[in-house]
Amino acid sequence: MKKKIILLAALVLLSALLFSGCIPGDGRASAGSPANFLWGIWHGWLAPVSLVISLFKDNITIYEVNNTGWWYDFGYYMAVISGFGTLALTRSKNKKD
Repeated sequence: MKKKIILLAALVLLSALLFSGCIPGDGRASAGSPANFLWGIWHGWLAPVSLVISLFKDNITIYEVNNTGWWYDFGYYMAVISGFGTLALTRSKNKKD
């Protein structure tokens, strides 16, 4: 049991380090090369990680200000709403009788 906890903690730490390499505000996007739709999706998925890191680093934000506009916003909000799951516009109740 203890071995599983250590392995899980190491996996979470490694994932956090990998994710932090592509967060908004890291200087990757600029006015000449703004973040696009796909970066919007990626930044939406990383929003919780970006939020935590932005508490400790002033240059990190949860939203890339150098973006392509509507398409970046669409990708960002689509990812925030769906998370790593599916994007469903309606919800259904599964009833088992």
